[in-house]
Amino acid sequence: MSGAEFAASVEWDTLRHVWDEVADPDMRTIYQAYRRTLGLKGRVAVVAVDLYNKAFEGGPLPPSELQNTYPSSCGKYAHTAVEPIARVFAAARRTAVPVIHVTANAAAGPITATNRRVGGLDPAGPADQWDFHPALAPAPGELIVVKERASAFYGTQLVAELVSRGISTVLVVGESTSGCVRATVVDACSNGFHTVVVEDGVFDRSWLNHQVNLFDLHHKYADVLDSATVIGLLERLSAAAPR
Repeated sequence: MSGAEFAASVEWDTLRHVWDEVADPDMRTIYQAYRRTLGLKGRVAVVAVDLYNKAFEGGPLPPSELQNTYPSSCGKYAHTAVEPIARVFAAARRTAVPVIHVTANAAAGPITATNRRVGGLDPAGPADQWDFHPALAPAPGELIVVKERASAFYGTQLVAELVSRGISTVLVVGESTSGCVRATVVDACSNGFHTVVVEDGVFDRSWLNHQVNLFDLHHKYADVLDSATVIGLLERLSAAAPR
C-alpha cells in the first residue's frame, strides 16, 4: 500500500501552507528531518469525512458568533471549503478515482470514556442536519460509510473496501481538522495507506487548531497539499495510466 512508488509527486520546497504564519524557525528546525517528496502512490481514493449539513449551519459567519445557536457549526471555514472539495470530487470522478463518503450515525450514540455523548440527532435541530451538504452529496453508486466514532476506520468496513479496490493512497477531505479528520488520517497511516490531506478541503471551528493540526499531520502522518496541487496530480496520474 504506502510502500508503492510515487505515481505523481511534488517537492517539499515548492509549497506554501496555512501554518506558515505560526511555524516559527525553531519549529521548522525541529521538523527538518521530515522533509521528503510528496504526492500520490498507486491507486487513489477520496475519503470525505462528515460533510453533513450540521457542520454548515448558520451560514458563513465566524464560529464564535454561531456557538450558542449552532455549536457544531464550523461557520465560514466550512463554507470556504465547499468549492475546493467540490473541485476535488469533480476531478476524482473525471479520473475514475472512487469517492467514499463517511458520515456519523444519526441514532443516539453511546457515551465515550470522557462521558461525552457522541452522535445523536439534535431534537432542536432541523430534520436534515445529518444529510450531506447539497453541493457535496454522493453521486449515484458512490459508497457511504457510517461511523460511530471519530475515525472513519474504527468499526467500519472502510479498510476492507480500500483493500478490495487495491487502493494505496487515501485523499482526505472534510471536518473537523483537529477531530474526525485527524483521527481518520492517523488510522489511514496506521493501516498502511499513503495519506494525503487536502489542505483547503478540510476545516475546523478554530483556525489555530486547523493550522497546528495540519502542521503536525504533515510532518508525521500525511502529505498536506492544496486542492489545486492535488487536482494536478490526479490529472497527471490519469494521463499516465495505460489506455
